[in-house]
Amino acid sequence: MGMADTAAKFEQVMTSTAPAIAEHATPGGISLTGDVLRAMSFSVDELRARANVLADTFDLQCFTTDRFIRTVDRYRGVLLKELISLAGLRCDSPGDFKRMVMIASAHDGYAVTFSWHELFNTPVGEQVLIACECGGQPLDAEHGAPVLFSGTDIHSAPRHVKRLARIETRVLRP
Repeated sequence: MGMADTAAKFEQVMTSTAPAIAEHATPGGISLTGDVLRAMSFSVDELRARANVLADTFDLQCFTTDRFIRTVDRYRGVLLKELISLAGLRCDSPGDFKRMVMIASAHDGYAVTFSWHELFNTPVGEQVLIACECGGQPLDAEHGAPVLFSGTDIHSAPRHVKRLARIETRVLRP
């Protein structure tokens, strides 16, 4: 399969007609907005029902000081790219998807980014998940649910987002 075929297949997958889960984000839930075909919202219960990925335990360490924060038990959740695929990426021009960034924002304003390439074109995307369980126990808002986690990052703390509120997809223009 050539590059053009692969890109066409990806665009076809991204424009599938999956139904919207909910019209608006609910407390403790997340919304997917921006350059998507269907803005969507997921409650923690809906995320929990989709959870099919189990991450390894890891040590949470501060990026700036390398200080050990704590050991985090195994997260269980849904891949970020799976939710983005459900919303579909809006590509107004050929190749727009290659210039897309996803901005993950918490309720407190903390935000991190991922590129389309990271999520869909590298092994990183296979370990970026939105967790709703930790150590076999459900997470609630008090314990940070939902939590976005990037399992392949060298330093886990910078892209460890508690109380995730929104994923916004944007096409970067040259």
